[in-house]
Amino acid sequence: QVQLVESGGGLVQVGGSLRLSCAASGRSFSTYTLGWFRQARGKEREFVASINWSGRNTDYADSVKGRFTISRDNGFNTVYLQMNNLKPEDTAVYYCAAANKFTADRSNDEYNYWGQGTQVTVSS
Repeated sequence: QVQLVESGGGLVQVGGSLRLSCAASGRSFSTYTLGWFRQARGKEREFVASINWSGRNTDYADSVKGRFTISRDNGFNTVYLQMNNLKPEDTAVYYCAAANKFTADRSNDEYNYWGQGTQVTVSS
């Protein structure tokens, strides 16, 4: 069993930055693929970024590529999402997720565990 707790969300102006953190508990954290998803009001949850077990392979949605960076620290069982040059359309609840496999695609169904979410609001 893995428990995920996100932090770092908040209110930021257009062009600003935030760093989200997701602390995980449980064994075998280093073997999981980790991902960030987001859900804006009235929309379906969508893939944002993922990082494989070793940290060598990352994947980003086109909408955030070049602005967001995902990273992980297996020693601290934590995954991060650095978000720069934020836009109003980035406003959403951001969820951390863990997949019990070395690599995973962008589907929600790939992920076994989910955090409770953290709100990010970008004001114009």
